[in-house]
Amino acid sequence: MSRKPNIAILGATGVVGREITKIVDELKIDFNEIKFLSSPKSAGTKLEFQGKTYTVEEAKPESFDGVNIVLASAGGSTSQKFAPEIVKRGGVLIDNSSAFRMEKDVPLVIAYVNDEDLKKHKGIIANPNCSTSQLMLVLKPLHEKAKIKRLIVSTYQAVSGAGLAAINELRDDTKANLAGETFENKCFKKPISFNVIPQIDVFCENGYTKEEMKVVKETKKILHLDKETPISCTAARVPVFNGHSEAVDIEFEEEISPDEVREILKNSFGLEVIDNPENFEYPTTRDASGVDPVFVGRIRKNLAFKNGISLWCVADNLRIGAALNTVRICQKVIEMGLF
Repeated sequence: MSRKPNIAILGATGVVGREITKIVDELKIDFNEIKFLSSPKSAGTKLEFQGKTYTVEEAKPESFDGVNIVLASAGGSTSQKFAPEIVKRGGVLIDNSSAFRMEKDVPLVIAYVNDEDLKKHKGIIANPNCSTSQLMLVLKPLHEKAKIKRLIVSTYQAVSGAGLAAINELRDDTKANLAGETFENKCFKKPISFNVIPQIDVFCENGYTKEEMKVVKETKKILHLDKETPISCTAARVPVFNGHSEAVDIEFEEEISPDEVREILKNSFGLEVIDNPENFEYPTTRDASGVDPVFVGRIRKNLAFKNGISLWCVADNLRIGAALNTVRICQKVIEMGLF
């Protein structure tokens, strides 16, 4: 029987931190003690958890004394600041920021996709980007069957991926727009209401955004694809509160039919296939919000690629894209005795 860890949630008062807390309860993570940590600004906040009231503490190096597993969603700079302190004290950091994802010695893990990589951890485990996370659950079983040769992804990402201020901006901008009033956008470079913005994060020298390059690099790392595998991504922000959608075009080394793809995905972990276009049955963000599965539909033969398949997938970005996978990794770390 595996021993029970002491757990800390770092960034406990944020959108993802609160979701992590909720999912720790939902997945019945078996812990010894739990504590909630935040920035000085949010310290002192009261949180209800499993029938008890907890006071959120300010995160300091000594906060991690005796803590076995830290679930962090407090931003890259905070993770970089505390990671050495956590590791030094013998803890395992499961980090939701982009700070360590591409570090050679840090496993980048989607639970149930590349669990074996967890065994290589040296105190830090990275949780992938939200748009990569839902994609990997879809691609892994298909890659095992027919081997991915080329990949093109277009993402349509909800504002919740940019935090609480972005959610508020969509709501307030929409109200102002409908009332014919002017509104000054702060979170986004362009107005988000009734609009689609083809930029998430900053632009890189190659003309792609940082968000798009995350999908490219993280996919190769998680699936252990050849570095030369051609992958392209376009990421857009859409006026949706929650749930990321992705149009995915895959060329495989071997022939695979849409029916085979449906059958494989129906029998794969964490996926639900909704694919009956004749009756207008296909997944939308409303189907995905607040639930765990990655929904897949519009599965069809790609007309541009040999051995090509096109599909549509949707997921709750705060859950599978962030909190759910973080907690699932925690669950695996406990099961595998890796703390």
